[in-house]
Amino acid sequence: MSDGFPTLWKAQVRDVVCGARVKIVEPANVYECELADDCFVGPFVEIQKGVKIGPRTKIQSHSFICELVEIGEDCFIGHGVVFVNDLFSGGGPARGNRALWKETRIGNRVSIGSNATVLPVQICDDVVIGAGAVVTRDITISGIYAGNPARPIPRTASNEA
Repeated sequence: MSDGFPTLWKAQVRDVVCGARVKIVEPANVYECELADDCFVGPFVEIQKGVKIGPRTKIQSHSFICELVEIGEDCFIGHGVVFVNDLFSGGGPARGNRALWKETRIGNRVSIGSNATVLPVQICDDVVIGAGAVVTRDITISGIYAGNPARPIPRTASNEA
């Protein structure tokens, strides 16, 4: 039976290895991760332990970066982007069983639009992911990807400008 009082957990920034000129806007929950030089982390972001963020990468507000994610340099993570490491491969959540989690690797100069969801994948350098896309497979060819599931957008005169 509850005593009528909730247990309060405060957002915090703790045990973060930071490069030079890193900016974190509060409130943010950033812990046991690495942020390289000139990174920016917006408000209401969670970056979990073991995550590595490369130099000059910007993480916009309300994004969630779970364990086992590595993001390269000069990347942009839009508002509300969610990374996933648990695919519910056993029919439900892994409940902390890290053996069931999968990793995600994002290359350099990758831009991920607002509200995209990135499942455990590898994304090569020089990729743009459209807003709201769901990345379910590795991306091995540079280009623009959008949709659910994310697919390449053919190059045309209108999107090359």
